[in-house]
Amino acid sequence: MTARNRVLLLVAAVVVLAAVATASVLHASARADRRNKAQPGGPRITAGTVALTGGGRMVFRNMAWGPHRDELTTVPATDPAGERTASKVKCLRFHAASGTGVCLQAVHGAVQDTYRAVILDAHLKERAHYDVPGIPSRARVSPSGRFAAWTAFVGGDSYAGTNFSTRAAIVDTRTGRLTPSLEAYRIVKDGRTYRAADANFWGVTFAADDRTFYATLATGGSTYLVRGDLRARTVTTLHTNVECPSLSPDGTRVAFKKRVKGLSKDAPWRLYVLDLRTLRETPSAESRSVDDQAVWRDDHTLVYALPGDYGADLYEVAADGTGAARRISTAAVSPAFLP
Repeated sequence: MTARNRVLLLVAAVVVLAAVATASVLHASARADRRNKAQPGGPRITAGTVALTGGGRMVFRNMAWGPHRDELTTVPATDPAGERTASKVKCLRFHAASGTGVCLQAVHGAVQDTYRAVILDAHLKERAHYDVPGIPSRARVSPSGRFAAWTAFVGGDSYAGTNFSTRAAIVDTRTGRLTPSLEAYRIVKDGRTYRAADANFWGVTFAADDRTFYATLATGGSTYLVRGDLRARTVTTLHTNVECPSLSPDGTRVAFKKRVKGLSKDAPWRLYVLDLRTLRETPSAESRSVDDQAVWRDDHTLVYALPGDYGADLYEVAADGTGAARRISTAAVSPAFLP
């Protein structure tokens, strides 16, 4: 082969490689563009005003790909699959009550992300924010709006296993007084003060009296429903095998995740309801594993998230164990119902 032919061959090879590289870049760019646009067949979303006042609304984190991904959006509570109005406020986890919201956000940094809990007013304006020491997983606001709570993973990344650690915090939204970890509270177990290095809390839910709350305590390889007292700064064990409790609006029952023997270690839970007076458990009609802190739509209905095409979809089921579960909204998580 002559020197001239070798040069021509090299030039041709370079041209081919450049064309392949260009095609790859264009293909990746096209995929990114498609991802950032609303997907055909997905929920209809328009920008607008979202407020935590005005009854009969559901506010939640939108999971659909597009310009409003992760934003708080709202729909009529009677039409949860209807057209969505999106704010510009992005949250990983969210809850609201009585015109106060808590939004757990990622703060993107040059080296790594950090997280914070933002207290929102009725117009989604920031009132205060607090550092969160790990990956956010649960959020709750008390019925009066006075207290907010959040849980974060500070070691491990899944409730399904045993090698994880969480931090549950509570803040008084009026005074700004923060309890960074419920581990500062005195634990009363079997009528006695209990101390253990492995005590772990998550999934706070509040009663209407601005004093009582419930949460999960894990210690010694078991989980417990605990009743907390914000004034006495104590938690007292009530019932075993309870995770992510959610108190009913009438304050008489707790919906929770129960680990059921024989299920996969990666999907070990079923959704149950506990009567706080009798401690009688009632399984819901949802037969799939629910890894969520359910929300009470009213005194009779539970709403929760399950994995979906966009990340998560919302389902509802009767709290008394009757009927069947049904999907009410796609590409949605962390709902709050505004009465």
